[in-house]
Amino acid sequence: MEIISSRSNPKIKSARALQQRKHRDSKGSFLVEGIHQVGAAVEAKATIEGIYYAPELLKSQYALDLIEEASGRGLPCYATTVEVFASLAGKENPQGVLAVVRQRQETLSDLNPGGFSWGVACIAPQDAGNVGTIVRTIDAVGASGLITLDGGVDAYHPTAVRASMGAIFRHPLVKASFQEFSQWARGCSYQVYGTSARGSVDYLQVSDYARPIILLLGDERQGLTPAQAEICQALVRLPMHGEVTSLNLAVAAGVMLYAMLEKLDRS
Repeated sequence: MEIISSRSNPKIKSARALQQRKHRDSKGSFLVEGIHQVGAAVEAKATIEGIYYAPELLKSQYALDLIEEASGRGLPCYATTVEVFASLAGKENPQGVLAVVRQRQETLSDLNPGGFSWGVACIAPQDAGNVGTIVRTIDAVGASGLITLDGGVDAYHPTAVRASMGAIFRHPLVKASFQEFSQWARGCSYQVYGTSARGSVDYLQVSDYARPIILLLGDERQGLTPAQAEICQALVRLPMHGEVTSLNLAVAAGVMLYAMLEKLDRS
């Protein structure tokens, strides 16, 4: 078994570059770190460009079996020294395995009510952990995927990938402008429900939801603008009984998605 021992190895340099968003964007790939995260990518049959592992760090039988399975499938697996692997890893005390995975390349034009009946759209989300957690919740409730609008944090940031707990490999993540989203939602006859502290309807008072449907979450600081709110069938509010005036974005998404799940099942 050949072991890569130089941090200047071209494959190592290419993988390390994916720690930066500009390279993730230009190459269309991202890093997946950790035994169970890489296992989830293999299980989901994600497009894996390479798996890098440090044999000295692999202690569990699951990890050893994972490398054997991936290699048996013909996936390129590269053994490295601990030092070289540490130059790729984003975490202290790394588990010893990571993968370079292709990003899903869907656009709004690829999404339709037949395969994307219930989605979430976020206006310029700023926290990668929130984005990953929302994708994880989308998976938990059986929704379709996430659309990020007008920029914001990279949905393939390592923190977002970890927070998704593997769900990122099973659902489309689409980027678009709000204008493109508005035209697409209208053209495909989606119902759009926005969340707002100024919403006219308490989330518990919505009698039912019907597919195809999009939950629209506003900017984390300013919420939905009047123009963004205008495309919504309704603005729904989550009541605040204490001193705080808003919820964390991922928490608000979770509350709303489970409330929608209950009402969608009734419709």
